[in-house]
Amino acid sequence: MFREIVRFKQAMTKEECIELLKDQTRGVLSVLGDDDYPYGMPMNHFYNEEDGKIYFHSGNAGYKVDAIKKHDKVSFCVFDKGVMNEGEWFYRVNSVIVFGRVEIIEDREKMYDIARKLSYKFTKDDAYIDYELEHSGPRTLMFAIVPEHITGKRVTEK
Repeated sequence: MFREIVRFKQAMTKEECIELLKDQTRGVLSVLGDDDYPYGMPMNHFYNEEDGKIYFHSGNAGYKVDAIKKHDKVSFCVFDKGVMNEGEWFYRVNSVIVFGRVEIIEDREKMYDIARKLSYKFTKDDAYIDYELEHSGPRTLMFAIVPEHITGKRVTEK
């Protein structure tokens, strides 16, 4: 059902893909929008090793939410900042694309737990995180991408 990488020698292992998903703070979530136009937006995310799902949060209304509720299939692309070796003019970049379906997390306790873990990717300030969860949490939706296919690739931009 899902295509394999054409340049298979550049393929990343599943373990390398997972590490990139864990380490990077944001990616681009693509959904099927109005009139079947693709709609991609940058999203902060949290890869949960316990269940293999990718979590992100949102306000409880808007274009993204409408698109997800209409059609649950998505793709999510994450890439690193790349490395330029000394004496080279080009970057070596790793990227991962996840195809999957989105589910809305209804369990508020789980939503707060995941929101806290996502926040720790940016700050360890528990007081700040507690404040944000208390004030914004009630108006927040949490989503999980249930991966169906994950592929990663090492690219040399030359």
